[in-house]
Amino acid sequence: MMPMISVDPIPALSDNYIWLITADNGHCAVVDPGEAAPVLAAISERGLTLDAILITHHHPDHQGGVDAILQTARVPVYGPASETIPHCTHALREGDAVTLDNLGLELSVLETPGHTAGHISYHGDGLLFAGDTLFAGGCGRLFEGTPEQMLKSLMKLGSLPPETAVYAGHEYTEANLRFAQQVEPDNPAVTERLEAVKALRARGEYTLPTTIEEELRSNPFMRSGVQDVKQSAEQRAGKPLTSPAEVFATVRAWKDAS
Repeated sequence: MMPMISVDPIPALSDNYIWLITADNGHCAVVDPGEAAPVLAAISERGLTLDAILITHHHPDHQGGVDAILQTARVPVYGPASETIPHCTHALREGDAVTLDNLGLELSVLETPGHTAGHISYHGDGLLFAGDTLFAGGCGRLFEGTPEQMLKSLMKLGSLPPETAVYAGHEYTEANLRFAQQVEPDNPAVTERLEAVKALRARGEYTLPTTIEEELRSNPFMRSGVQDVKQSAEQRAGKPLTSPAEVFATVRAWKDAS
């Protein structure tokens, strides 16, 4: 019988989430361990066996804990082939797969550049570990990539099954949705979602995972082809915008300045 999988957040640093993938047989993997201590504590408290570390991109808040974790468990480290990931044992590109036998889980690799040049995401079994490409209600800043690259990455993720559960790298949801309301003040999906998220945060609860369907309904960065988003972006830019990439770039710059 295949193991049952659960995914839990390990809060880290100021607003990061490290994702702990656990099978009911006691084996686990971690995604984007920006620091080691909370990961090692969670594994110890639950009596788990670590099988693998998965990295989406090279920023320290997503891989800074790898070295210390490896001092306690020598496990494979998976990461993007086109970025420098310390201790990476498996360099991954689009179409590669990560097979975690003890968890009964196989994850396909999607190249999702934009936030960084070589960012990857992991998708399988109805799960998406999106790192800093897709957030709940938002997307990552363009530190190394172009608007065209990021929009293409978001559209790639947007084509996944709508029920796909999205595990993002940060707790940015409330701020993202407040901005989304500026872009689409008349979108009821944004308004309703923001109220629900404010209630969750007031109770100290997590806002993730989200779903692809939810993002397509209320995330302005996934909605560059929607007329209301285009109109808001054109008003912000003070000129006509002739492509979804121009709309996306305008909305991203707007968010950066907010």
